[in-house]
Amino acid sequence: MFHSTIESPTSQTDLGWGQGPSPDYEALATPFRPIFARIRAGAVERELNRTLPTQEIGWLKEARFGAVRLPRAEGGQGASLPDFINLLIELSEADSNITQALRGHFGFVESVVNLGTGPFRERWAARIAAGDTAGNAWTEIGAASIEGFSTHLARKGDDLVLNGEKYYTTGSLFADWIDTGARREDGEGGTVLVPRHAPGVHVVDDWDGFGQTLTASGTTTFTDVVIDPLDVLSDEEKFRYSAAFYQIVHLATLAGIGRALAGDAAAAVGARRRTYTHAAAARSSEDPQVLQVVGRIRGAAYAAGAITLQAARALERAHAAHFGGDAEAEERANSLAELETAQAQTVVSNLVLEASTIVFDALGASAIRKPAGLDRHWRNARTLSSHNPRIYKDRIVGDYAVNGTPPPYQWRIGLPTG
Repeated sequence: MFHSTIESPTSQTDLGWGQGPSPDYEALATPFRPIFARIRAGAVERELNRTLPTQEIGWLKEARFGAVRLPRAEGGQGASLPDFINLLIELSEADSNITQALRGHFGFVESVVNLGTGPFRERWAARIAAGDTAGNAWTEIGAASIEGFSTHLARKGDDLVLNGEKYYTTGSLFADWIDTGARREDGEGGTVLVPRHAPGVHVVDDWDGFGQTLTASGTTTFTDVVIDPLDVLSDEEKFRYSAAFYQIVHLATLAGIGRALAGDAAAAVGARRRTYTHAAAARSSEDPQVLQVVGRIRGAAYAAGAITLQAARALERAHAAHFGGDAEAEERANSLAELETAQAQTVVSNLVLEASTIVFDALGASAIRKPAGLDRHWRNARTLSSHNPRIYKDRIVGDYAVNGTPPPYQWRIGLPTG
């Protein structure tokens, strides 16, 4: 079983990953690093035994990790987007399943911090500050239309109720609430916050993907679930850079996988005693060809993190523009945030996918044994890279470069109409 050589909280700069995004970053990250270390300690065992990280997510909830983006006046840490994304890279180094399981929560929090003052924001900022988390239930499979949701709100007597079925409901099994995309009574789309343990809510861990296996990304059904009308948000009220935000969480997760790969590779090579008659040195730790592979992996992780943080700055500008009072400037900032994230997506995923493959070139055949857990890095990276298909992103970027076509802010998947 291979582990990262990083065992105690140390500054990012000292570890060679570069300076944090802001002067405040180390103070923000320091309280969470012991929790990340505890999470990392059991990551391989959880993967081998398919043990869901319920306890580990509980540790983060107790530490109010889910509230770091809330302003301090509302009970959060007031973290900037680059600082927050850097935190996700560190968490993903410990266990990428957990970042993915909390992705829906982070997206909902981003909606809240982009809202103006009012009852909805006050209600939800208080819940988030208290440690509540939200899962995700947006995708519908099978004969679902690309135009809208089958899951819908309707009146039943005096109650507003929700009915429908969702898949890829990542993290909902661990959450207090489920952020659900649905058709409202007026036929328009919206967000419905559903109490996770309400009567009529059924969450099943039937995710059968070969990667990100501990995210509980399975099926959720809603049967006459009573909804508080105050917990319904219209599509018009969602933040406009949401597609870029959800994608950059994937990029942060991939960058964290890259760091985990770098640590695992270095530790395994350092511990290796067996060698080959045709090797370039008596020990792998002195073999220049092996060291070259380890260096390539670490360089890929460094580049993936740097690229991700550069894109995060574009999202920070979009967030600031939302409150700037200039609609044209906000539109441009949103478009550029989506563009920069799209530009980063294929490059970051390629870097980490290659690193997760060549890691085995630095080790012997024993490295492919399941107890080593090294295969999880490729499986997880490949699974994350399959979201929001990469083949479309280079085309979108090229269309912008050649024709000035803005990237799409939102996209759906389903059967086309007509």
